[in-house]
Amino acid sequence: MLTLAADIEVLTRFGRALADPIRCRILLALREAPAHPADLADALEISRTRLSNHLACLRDCGLVVGVPVGRRTRYELADERLGHALDDLRTAVVAVEADKTCVDADEKGCC
Repeated sequence: MLTLAADIEVLTRFGRALADPIRCRILLALREAPAHPADLADALEISRTRLSNHLACLRDCGLVVGVPVGRRTRYELADERLGHALDDLRTAVVAVEADKTCVDADEKGCC
């Protein structure tokens, strides 16, 4: 059981990042390869302003970093283990959905 405030803070930041579908899409795209904001905006079909706001959130959460490349900035996951964590989380959630372990899932729409 997590009891340390630092552990809880880390999970809270990760949860905050995953709470928005656009941020999830950004993380999944960066899991594949680092990218420049203009390329990410085009690939995700969102405005650069909107992308910038989400990248700022992900930076504040400590999940992505901007790497200067000449006059541009390339974004990447802050740690390669985050890509593995995203994969593990995705497959775990799919496995739980398949099991329907929550007896109230259908009535409450919670899981």
